[in-house]
Amino acid sequence: MPKHFLYFDLETQRSAGDVGGWDHKDKMGMSVGVLYSTATSSYTIYPEDKVDQLIADMARADLVIGFNHVEFDYRVLQGYSMWDVESQMTSLDLLLDIEKKLGHRIKLDDIATASLGTGKTADGLDAIRWWREGKIMKIAEYCCFDVKVTKLVHEFGVRNGYVRFRDRYGRDQTVEVDWPDWQ
Repeated sequence: MPKHFLYFDLETQRSAGDVGGWDHKDKMGMSVGVLYSTATSSYTIYPEDKVDQLIADMARADLVIGFNHVEFDYRVLQGYSMWDVESQMTSLDLLLDIEKKLGHRIKLDDIATASLGTGKTADGLDAIRWWREGKIMKIAEYCCFDVKVTKLVHEFGVRNGYVRFRDRYGRDQTVEVDWPDWQ
């Protein structure tokens, strides 16, 4: 029987500089959260007023997959919950898994470009600017694309047992991964 995996990302209303540094992620506020469900093969967009539903939906999944979501996105969500968000989830953070193997962090864009031939369309600071401009649908579209890139990177790793990435010198490298498949 297939497992219910959710691919996840969120964007914030404020930057680290706006809230007094990276130790205050819980004050950044979520503008938009997005889940892709393997059970329904569909995306769900959650505005800030649906953050409780987002957390509840993730807690019911067999696995929540993201990129830097354990140390960043969950900390942002913590600002909305009296319960420990991370402890409610079963998670696979692709960044943390790769960092353990390499000993350093790499960007999702560097993995996507090398593994998939496509990169991200914007960055989190663009999403904060869009928030200030009231462009919620633009944020949702960007966040959906990031979730799709995360999903495709995960599927590439499952299929091949490795992912490629561009190192800081622009060279393509590989790192072995052993990620679970939902099927």
